[in-house]
Amino acid sequence: MHQPVSIDELQDIVRSSEKVRACGAGTKPALSHNATVTTAGMSGILEYEPSEYTFTALAGTPLSEIRDALAKNGQLFPFDPPFVEAGATLGGTTASGLSGPGRFRYGGIRDFILGVKMVTGEGRAVFGGGKVVKNAAGFDIPKLVTGSLGRTGILVELTFKVFPIPEIWTTIRADFSNIEQANAAMIRLAMSQQELQCLDLEPPGRVWLRIGGLSSAVAVRTDRVRSLLQNGDSSVNIETFSGAEDARIWSDAREFRWVSGDRSLIKMPISPTQVTLAEKLLNQADFESTRRYSVGGNVLWLAVPETVTGNAIDHLCQELGRPALALTGSWDDPQRGPRHGQVFASRLLSVFDPGSRFLVSPTV
Repeated sequence: MHQPVSIDELQDIVRSSEKVRACGAGTKPALSHNATVTTAGMSGILEYEPSEYTFTALAGTPLSEIRDALAKNGQLFPFDPPFVEAGATLGGTTASGLSGPGRFRYGGIRDFILGVKMVTGEGRAVFGGGKVVKNAAGFDIPKLVTGSLGRTGILVELTFKVFPIPEIWTTIRADFSNIEQANAAMIRLAMSQQELQCLDLEPPGRVWLRIGGLSSAVAVRTDRVRSLLQNGDSSVNIETFSGAEDARIWSDAREFRWVSGDRSLIKMPISPTQVTLAEKLLNQADFESTRRYSVGGNVLWLAVPETVTGNAIDHLCQELGRPALALTGSWDDPQRGPRHGQVFASRLLSVFDPGSRFLVSPTV
């Protein structure tokens, strides 16, 4: 595998290769299978302005390095990226479009990317966006490449805006007797004005949520959330966590420590109103699974045995009318289910990869 250390070297590799598949650190093996190029050699924070709440880094920079630099200045990734402890890179996370539980409060990775530099299928260096929050001129390349799985080009340099770390965090866990009650509580909270940081549901009936903000206000907000959770039902069991325990809970969630090593991890966008149907379909499936509904029920993280085939996942996608993306495991094609926007995608590729050098499903 090629590991360029400069953009010039990467351009030469692209121009001299018939097909190119790029990856970052390989933390998502279903997407990095048979990669021919890694951006891990292009690493480092190029510019960081704490007062401007922006940073620019090379694509191969480990997220942990950026996280630590931000933390020293009381700042964080708003999109709460997963696989940080596993070694995920900035470029790979952007190309796969992955965000963590904190997306519920702040939004996803696409909402915070300001600018990119990438190498196209013709080996050209292309710039898009800028390094300031108010940049809005021209073609919005940063948002187009986010989640594109590297199909439009290989990311080299990225600029993001960041947020301050809340003064205090509190986590609440509520246990309900069934999935219907838990899902109703999650929807009730999602529609409230409590500005929760995270809101997840763990079958068969456990709701997790996180509150962040000023210490003077969090206690009052916690009481309000407890009331919304119980909704007049005193039998709902509620526990509160803070400090190191709070941090561990959400680290375990975003690092997928609840997924055993012999399972494949799949991401599926759904809606909160589909949670009970998804549970019914998965309980009836001829394979066992572990799942977690994140971002207020808008993302299903599904862990299945590695023996489960793409056809089985395609059936689930068809029933729910949703696409899916495999992140770990061995797949002939990690993208499952319906694919939308193919006409627009074809036009986009005619600009960024007219020779179809990235035609084979690229990797991150």
